[in-house]
Amino acid sequence: MNEIFFFLQIITVISFVLASLYLGKETLVACICIQAVLANLFVIKQITLFGLNVTSSDVFVIGSVLALNLLQEYFGKSVTKKAIWASFLMAFFYLVMSQLHLLYVPNMYDNTHNFFVGILKFMPRITIASLIAYFIVQRLDCWFYGLLKKAFESKYLITRNIVSILVTQFVDTFLFAFMGLYGIIASIWSVILISFVIKTIIILVSTPFVGLSKRVIRKNYKEV
Repeated sequence: MNEIFFFLQIITVISFVLASLYLGKETLVACICIQAVLANLFVIKQITLFGLNVTSSDVFVIGSVLALNLLQEYFGKSVTKKAIWASFLMAFFYLVMSQLHLLYVPNMYDNTHNFFVGILKFMPRITIASLIAYFIVQRLDCWFYGLLKKAFESKYLITRNIVSILVTQFVDTFLFAFMGLYGIIASIWSVILISFVIKTIIILVSTPFVGLSKRVIRKNYKEV
């Protein structure tokens, strides 16, 4: 059943990205920020997909980069750079608030504290590695996608998205694995390979929907 939920999650995330695009750049920036928070929150849950052990947050990582590319495609690089800083700030805000939340001493009527500890008190090294990798990759994507857009004269939107996200997600997987997991797990290269395979599946399933973004933009402008 995990595979069914996996593809359902991809379609749902992409649908919300396109809906955010329809509502404008402010909503698209908000979508990028919330996915940055969700990616860091859900990364601690491990699942099995296609016989492989993975985390359940990769869809949000791809979704945020896709939303970032659409933001740059239709609203420019200046807005995109601000969105990167905003999403990084919100992810860091989540980190600080989650740890502060755990400092409260529960009273005798509380029965949720242990669950919060289990969810929120994960390794600082992994959290910091995730934030650093996220920020570097978002900046890289902004630069690389802009380079592809200029090279192809704003043509081949779907191809540019696939190439851009594949390259940046390989970098993201590599950085996070070495900063967050090196020395902890037995085979770092196996983790990189498995994670990148799952991300590649997400990218190949989701990016064809990028073609709908042009219709969304045209319809929005026509109604305005």
